Amino acid sequence: MSMTPGSSDNDKATLRIAALALRAELSGTQRRAAAQAVASHVFPLPIIRGSIIAGYSPIRSEIDPFPLMRQLAATHGARLALPVVVARNEPLLFRQWSPADALVPGEMGIPEPPMEAPELLPDILLVPLAAFDRAGHRIGYGAGHYDRTFALLRVTKPFIAIGLAFDLQEIEAVPAQPHDVKLDYVLTETRVIDFRSI
Repeated sequence: MSMTPGSSDNDKATLRIAALALRAELSGTQRRAAAQAVASHVFPLPIIRGSIIAGYSPIRSEIDPFPLMRQLAATHGARLALPVVVARNEPLLFRQWSPADALVPGEMGIPEPPMEAPELLPDILLVPLAAFDRAGHRIGYGAGHYDRTFALLRVTKPFIAIGLAFDLQEIEAVPAQPHDVKLDYVLTETRVIDFRSI
């Protein structure tokens, strides 16, 4: 099928709406069980003590990364961070966080560490998403924060991008564009999917 200018974005928007609608149908009990299942997987790569793992504050019906983050901190000595939205068209930055730390509402109302928390550059980035495919492409929420963040991090330091999702968020194919960055892994409640050799 030939693509007209902007048609890929339109396709993504349609797929995003459908995937988010499916995700929203999950009950709170199902989402909590899935988050615990993700945390119970054998993590797909070794964690060096002191490695910086950045997650996200779950909003709406996103799978909760906090059980996994707590597990990685307790078991492997990882340092944790959460993203901060600086401005609409800017990359995210990351501030240090631990499960005992209070969060404050950020620029978009999403809970984030306060300004006095030190900035960190993640070694492993846990990424929320609307949908993903078996090639490692993701559909985000359309604002482009993670695309810009990936681009910045790629020229700053090596890092691993791991999408967190429910099984039902997998779709046949994401209409990817050349600038889209692939994930290294996706973790769901039943699977650890490795895209690095694809």
